[in-house]
Amino acid sequence: MALTADDVDRFEASRPRLEAIAYRLLGSAGDAQDAVQETFLRWQAADVGRIEVPEAWLTKVLTNLCLNQLTSARARRETYVGQWLPEPLLAGDPMLGPAETAEQRESVSYAVLVLMERLTPNERAVYVLREAFGYPHREIADILGITEAAAQQILHRARRHVADGRVRAEVDEAAARRIVEEFLAAATSGRTEPLVRLLTEDAVSIADGGGKIPARTKAFEGAVAVAKFLRGLFRPGEAKRALAGGSPEVHAWTANGDPAVVVVLDGRVVGVMCLKVTAEGVAALHNQVNPDKLERATAYWAVSDHGEPLFNAF
Repeated sequence: MALTADDVDRFEASRPRLEAIAYRLLGSAGDAQDAVQETFLRWQAADVGRIEVPEAWLTKVLTNLCLNQLTSARARRETYVGQWLPEPLLAGDPMLGPAETAEQRESVSYAVLVLMERLTPNERAVYVLREAFGYPHREIADILGITEAAAQQILHRARRHVADGRVRAEVDEAAARRIVEEFLAAATSGRTEPLVRLLTEDAVSIADGGGKIPARTKAFEGAVAVAKFLRGLFRPGEAKRALAGGSPEVHAWTANGDPAVVVVLDGRVVGVMCLKVTAEGVAALHNQVNPDKLERATAYWAVSDHGEPLFNAF
């Protein structure tokens, strides 16, 4: 039956929350929007008047759509060219969702999204619904069709897997900018020593080019190896300018709550490097350069007040 204007408004009021859940589950803004749109189609086809708790119904439909997508995504990633990393979201993007608590901020941090790739679909769903959105175990159990005790056990396992990574340090936007500026000053100094001092001994650098942009398929491991890579990455050169099609602007920003280097060429975001900062130093660099995963960042960058770049690369 056709939806009334009130039925449409009810769904639209839930859309931001649904998109934030779907993004955390899928690690892709585009896939999240598709899942929410499919949820709307299910809402449109349902007998809405008989749905007692619309929010719970919508969450259940969306979560199960995402679970199906996660299962098929694992198979697709076996043929993915190079490393697979999530799609970064720039500071202020509404799809980042709630950020009032440490758990909510942690659940959407880039480092944790990377770690969540280790989880099974059910572990990921329980972790997101509980940690980021505070759903009680009873509701999570109903959404996933499991017992409440099972939901609690799954959450315990998921937390343990996520905690296996080094705990990141929370920083505000001003501190994040200072961290990025110091990091870039070291990276452009032409020497490895300043970078090594900023990195943890076991630091790693991972890049996702999606087979469209040249990116190393194996991670750089260890402070020295990462520092040498960064020194070469930021070394100026005509060949680099020719390959890039110009001299990109380099900005200090935040993405997914983490300090980030945003690289922009002719108004288009061509790279986002998220820094995982710990008390010991920068423990990981996650470099997203796959253009398919930077479209939303480019759109959001176009309407944000991002100020002047720190410098032009190459």
